[in-house]
Amino acid sequence: MKISYECGPCFLRQAKEALDLSTDDEILKMEVMEEIFKYLSQNFTLGTNSNSTGSSMHALIKQRTGCNDPYYREKIESNNIALKYMDDVKKILEEDDSLENYIKIAIIGNILDFGAFTLDDDIESVIKDSLKKELTVKDIGEFEKSLKDNDKVLYLVDNTGEIVFDRLLLSKIKEYDLDITIAVKSEPILNDACMAEALDAGLDEFGEIVEIGAGTVGYVDSKISDEFREIFDSHKFIISKGMGNYEGLTEIDLSTKDIYFLLCAKCNTISRDIGVNLHDMLLFKK
Repeated sequence: MKISYECGPCFLRQAKEALDLSTDDEILKMEVMEEIFKYLSQNFTLGTNSNSTGSSMHALIKQRTGCNDPYYREKIESNNIALKYMDDVKKILEEDDSLENYIKIAIIGNILDFGAFTLDDDIESVIKDSLKKELTVKDIGEFEKSLKDNDKVLYLVDNTGEIVFDRLLLSKIKEYDLDITIAVKSEPILNDACMAEALDAGLDEFGEIVEIGAGTVGYVDSKISDEFREIFDSHKFIISKGMGNYEGLTEIDLSTKDIYFLLCAKCNTISRDIGVNLHDMLLFKK
């Protein structure tokens, strides 16, 4: 997906947040922010890829501050928030264990995204409100058909915290007797899940966990490893979590894939691109 004018202030908000998490050195933060302004002045243009731009900016921050994982504490907090709501989630599934409810809960997990929300946002209230909402777009019938027609699926996870909710959907997918491959980031980026977080959440109970070969914002096709490209190409059925993966995957040819996007539309640019309202929860086939 291409950037919009609204991505500019979002990049700067993320830059400030990542810098504050990375270092207390005010002079260094000033120097790095100057470099970010220079980078954006040269690269923030119509037609630029949003994921590549954000990835380069965060790589600059990590390189200059020496902090490889600025969101380390926030990732722990994301897991804690998700676990706090597991009893509420399980009560919903006890009352209605439909595939749609498992999908809805996995999408609610996508709310735990410090790339889209600020650290001061009341994320817990957002989750509570979302538990009461219905999916705006729900290609449930086609999704279940793909579950029945395929013998394997590639599941692209998104955020730490969110993966606690993904466990429930993965357990439901297992009922359809599919081999599941779960893809995570190879290096820390924002609060995205890497191998360590996926293993801590127990995702290996449901399938093989693989790394994409990069630590990029969302999916950036030019950055994935040759090993992961083979895995990606060998799967027709793909489940993609989150906005970052949507932004990157819609830049490539998906005509041979049965690919489903599960996400909460957390910014206006994404909402307009898909054709939905802000904060809508979606399952749709691309």
